[in-house]
Amino acid sequence: MKKARIIGTGSYLPEKVLTNFDLEKMVDTTNEWISTRTGINERHIASENEMTSDLAVNAANRALEMAGVTADQIDLIIVGTITGDFPWPSTACLVQNKIGAVNASAWDVSAACSGFVYAITSAAQYLENGAAKRALVIGTEVLSRIMDWEDRNTCILFGDGAGAVVLEAQEGESGLLSGHLHADGSYWELLYQPGFGSRYPASVSGIEQRLPYLHMAGNEVFKIAVRSMHDVAIEALENNNMTVADVKLLFPHQANMRILEAVRKRLKLRKNQMFVNVDKRGNTSGASIPIALDEANRAGLLEEGDILVLDAFGGGFTWGASVLRW
Repeated sequence: MKKARIIGTGSYLPEKVLTNFDLEKMVDTTNEWISTRTGINERHIASENEMTSDLAVNAANRALEMAGVTADQIDLIIVGTITGDFPWPSTACLVQNKIGAVNASAWDVSAACSGFVYAITSAAQYLENGAAKRALVIGTEVLSRIMDWEDRNTCILFGDGAGAVVLEAQEGESGLLSGHLHADGSYWELLYQPGFGSRYPASVSGIEQRLPYLHMAGNEVFKIAVRSMHDVAIEALENNNMTVADVKLLFPHQANMRILEAVRKRLKLRKNQMFVNVDKRGNTSGASIPIALDEANRAGLLEEGDILVLDAFGGGFTWGASVLRW
């Protein structure tokens, strides 16, 4: 059976950088407080003229260029995002139009920080069963638009960015080996954006109640995230008759350093087995894993045959892991 192999990666980060020292001037916090508790020193913030689809297009074009593939050769576009340009149409349709992928079907996946893992797992199945030959999978977010910049517990964590991969159905041993997806909607109130949907339609009072902004119960999320990311990574490895010793690099969702370190220690990974860039990117939700993957790829850290694990957890709750052979 053919496998979905990554043949190109790309990422894009907005030009504006917001440091912890900048945040000191905006909310009641300090650089030391943020860096000690989160490991984050800075994050990128989209300009007023940059939309989620714009970030996605930049990342997509870089992935297509690396792959040596033109947009009209793409059969499928799946975008993982919770901050699309509009509630609808999908960001994927906007990207399809902007890059000229005239032969591609397109849709979004809403799985919060697990969006990219959900999307790449879904795309791989289309390639494996012959329904598509090439797919473009993107994680893209402009989280700065749904931040409460008066809430120091959340606004310090998040950043904007996009990452993309081009997948191609190929014979051989390299490619996505398996994907494992989970969800538990009973925890939805611990991490969500209340407005504006059908439950809380747009209103002046809703704005006054700060409903358009992200709400998070951080301590509760931490505990479940660490357990879930550990368990699904082990599940994915065991499904492929592998252990952590086989892993060249784990690419976790870049939530914050406390979560990453807790997951790493629980998995008993060496520090050089986990790719970390949260210090310079912050939490970019569904974009974090593909950004990290592109950075590692372009830095020459990946060699043919390497076993990689993508490991994510997000609102919903959703979580998942993918194992791939580079």
